[in-house]
Formats: sequence, structure tokens, C-alpha cells
Amino acid sequence: MLIPVLFAAATFLSSYLYTKVTKLRYLRFAQYEHIPQLPTSLLWGHLKTLGELTKRGTNDRHPDKIFEEMWEAKGKPPIMFVDLRPVSAPMLLVTTHEVAEQVSRPSKLFPLSPTKSPTWTHMAPIIGMTSILAKEGHEWKDLRRRYTPGFTSRHLWTLLPLILEKTKPFIQHLDHFAATNQVFPIETIISNLTFDIIGAAVLYVDLNAQHLDRSQQGEVIRLLWELLRTYADDKNNLPWWLIPRVHYKRRRLGKRIDTLVRALVCQKYAEAKSQRSSSSTTKDISSIVALSFQDSDTETLLTPSKLTETSDQVRTFLFAGHDSLTSSLQWAFYELSRTPRALQAVRKELDSVLGPETDPAAICARLLSHSEDIFPKMKYINAVIKETLRLHPPASTVRMAAPGSGFTLRTSATDGQKDYLVDGLILYSCQSIIQRDPAVYGDNADKWVPERWLEKNADIPAAAWRPFERGPRNCMGQELANLESRVIIAIVARKYEFVKVGLGESVSNDVDEYGQFKVREELYNTRRVTAKPVDGTLMPVKLASPS
Repeated sequence: MLIPVLFAAATFLSSYLYTKVTKLRYLRFAQYEHIPQLPTSLLWGHLKTLGELTKRGTNDRHPDKIFEEMWEAKGKPPIMFVDLRPVSAPMLLVTTHEVAEQVSRPSKLFPLSPTKSPTWTHMAPIIGMTSILAKEGHEWKDLRRRYTPGFTSRHLWTLLPLILEKTKPFIQHLDHFAATNQVFPIETIISNLTFDIIGAAVLYVDLNAQHLDRSQQGEVIRLLWELLRTYADDKNNLPWWLIPRVHYKRRRLGKRIDTLVRALVCQKYAEAKSQRSSSSTTKDISSIVALSFQDSDTETLLTPSKLTETSDQVRTFLFAGHDSLTSSLQWAFYELSRTPRALQAVRKELDSVLGPETDPAAICARLLSHSEDIFPKMKYINAVIKETLRLHPPASTVRMAAPGSGFTLRTSATDGQKDYLVDGLILYSCQSIIQRDPAVYGDNADKWVPERWLEKNADIPAAAWRPFERGPRNCMGQELANLESRVIIAIVARKYEFVKVGLGESVSNDVDEYGQFKVREELYNTRRVTAKPVDGTLMPVKLASPS
């Protein structure tokens, strides 16, 4: 009796294993075989290749660099399949602007462009579960409509006094470091400055972020820094079941931040309600959140769901509003420090639009009194910002083609013009590859050349520059980021000089054919939620010599 039972069990087990292996072979080798890809492993897909490439180079370099190496090994196709199962869903690496544009634009299938990828949830402790970054359909449209007034050009100009006021502690720190000749990571003071600016813009509150001593900062900022540190390694976006302790810590910190932000939102809502019912003609609508309340019925209570949603948007703006700007300003100051002709051009332009005065207080006063005349004339500075974001984009966009949706992408004629069904794939438009395309930017695509944006005959497709993404879901805060960047560069560029030490340090005073100093070792990005210079951009600062 026992032998037939064992035989039946063995038969069942063999059949079960055969079925599973057959399905696994289909998923690994057949399901997406129509898409260009590197050889894959039955058990580990492309994770094995990813791991091997990581070990060959600097192991904390940004994953985009490893994807780029995989893409080069495959011959640089316009799209490439990368199988990250079981750690993550399978991914389509998009490497040309023609295909990326199809991912971001609206269509009959996706009227608001393809949906965001569910991989965003590792950021939920930072931005909340109802963030505008995660919403879809009418919910997303409602949120976008509610917060758009706070990001219009007309409103942003009213924020200029706030931005200029927040630069004062920043300048004091630079003066201190210049006097002490101290090497410091400029990421720290830039990040603190941008936190203070976005806190004032979003809530009209002082987050007290610019103390160098973390213990002296506001509680929201201290907790945010502690939370962001949990993302500062190679476990950045692993699923929770691989990092349960880190995941628990993130959730705990996220809840504490949410509690503090909710209290601030309630305070601002009460102020808006009081102003609405007041007979005074002066209304404090200077904050982005206050503007979002203008369409609300302030006679009703702030419902729990609305409070949650508002808190999540504030947290989203705090993170996004400081993160990309912190990265891009570091790279801008670094590139200016190693490109004398560009720094000279920036200073010449500032002399022209601001006059010879380099004192920050005087510059702030002139910006306030003549802003509408001055900012449109900052053409070279705009080119510096645009080129920095091209060469060093802080992040890329991640969408999802739902299984069964029938979503198809078409490659360009130069790439064979072929249609690819991409159902069930994460769609990752890798900006660091797209924005360095030699077919678009020429032989110097890997070089920092602001002048490319000033050439009248430059044939650069609009879709080939996409650090703020494109389409309906482009970043609503891009104009605020650009305003902040111009203000900070205008105040800093003529008074101070930065010199990189360590990674990215210049070898000598000899410049290459593009007017840049050669370096001993290249400065590179690592991933801390988004892309940032690996060492925080270590630099001493000194007062610039008179022209």
C-alpha cells in the first residue's frame, strides 16, 4: 500500500515541478523574447548580470550607469528588456527620445499618458500614499488643478522676496567657510537652503533648516534627514520583505513627520477660514497650500481624508522641491568651477544685468526692484542650468503598461521602425542615456557645453531634453526650481570661488578642447532616492578676486 502512495506522490511532485519549470522557462526566455536583451538566467534573470557589472566598477555608482553598461553591451538598442524578477517587475529600458515621448504623451489608450509604476511605493514613507505622484485619472486631475495656481508664473514672482530672504543664512555659511578655509560638502548647505525655501513657499512657515548643527533644526527637517538616510545605500528601493527592519523604521519616521505636517496644515486651514470670513481686504494667499484652499468650502471642517491628502502633497512638495534642485546646483557649481570660460561668461552676464556690485544684499535689492527686466536677460545662466540638467538629470520617469492593455511602442526609422508590445512591463525612460545621445547632441554629447543652448541653428528636438519629464504629467514645480537656481547663482557666482577636492579634483591648470580642467578621477552620481554626487561635492570656498 505504501509503495503506490509514494509513487503517486512522486508522480505529482514531478508533474508539479515540470509545470513550474516550464512556466519559469516561458517567463524568462519566451515571454519577452521579441525585445532586445542580454542573455538571461533561468533562476535570476538579469539580476546576475547586474550584480557582475556592479562588482566590476565603483559599486556605489548610480544604477543608471550599470543599465548603460548593459545597454552598450547589447549594441545600444532603442529599447531593451531587463528582467529584475523576483526582486522587481520586469523592465523596459527606454533609451531614445522618440520612444520616451510615446511613453509620456497622452493617447487613446492612456488619455493622461501611461500610469505610474507601482515601484514608487518604496517612497510612501516620504511622500505618503495619496501623493499626486501616485494618483491617476480624475483624482490626479483634481489634485493638479487644485495646486496649479501656486506654481503659476504670476504667483511665483510673489515668492521672490521669500526666496531672497532665505538666502541670507546660506551666504553667512559661505562667508564662514571662506574665512576658515574649511573643506565642506556643499550639498549640506544647498539642501538646507532649498528645504527652507520650499517650506516657506508651500506653507509659509519657517522650517528652521539652515542650522549646520542638526539638533538646532526644526523637528520636521531633523526627521526628514533621518528618514532620507535610510535610502542612502544600495538597499534604496528593495521590496519591504528583503529589508523589513529598514522598512519599519521608514514607516515609523514617516508617521511622525505626517503628524507634524498635519498640525501645520490644520493651522493654515484655520487661518484661511478666518481670512475668508474676515471683512479685511488683505488676504494671505502667499503659500501654495493657502492657494489650494481657495476652491474649498471653508465653512466645512477639514475632513480626515482631505487632511491626509493635503499632508501628503505638502510632504511631496517638500521632498521634490528640495531634492532635484540640491542635486542640480551642486553639479552647476562644480561644472562652473572647472570651466573658466563658462564662469567668466556667467560673471560677465551678471555684470551686465546687475551692475558691478557683488554684495549679496545689494543684489537682492536689485533683483526685487527690477526682477521683470533682469531675469529674462539671464540667457547664459539659463543655458548653464539647462545643460547641467541635461548632463546630470536627478531622476528619470517610471511608468507601467498594464498586462492586457495592448500598449505598443514604435522605434524610429533610423532604428528599424518596429512595433513592440510592452504589456506588463515597467517603462523606464533613462534620462541620463537619452540626454547624452550623440545623434542629437553631437560628438560632445558627454561634455558640459552651455553654449549649445544659445546657438540659433541648434537642431535639438524638444523631446530630447526631459529632466522635468514631458506630457500631461510633467513636473509642475519646474518653473519654481528654475527661479531658485537663477537667484542662487546670481548671488553666489561673482562673490565666491569653489575648487573641488577629492573626486573631480583638477589635475592642473591645463584645459581640454572644451575649456574644462582635466581631473584625476571623475566625480559621479550615486543613488540616494535620486541621483546625487557621491561625496556631497566636497569643496573649499574663497572670496573671488576682483575682476
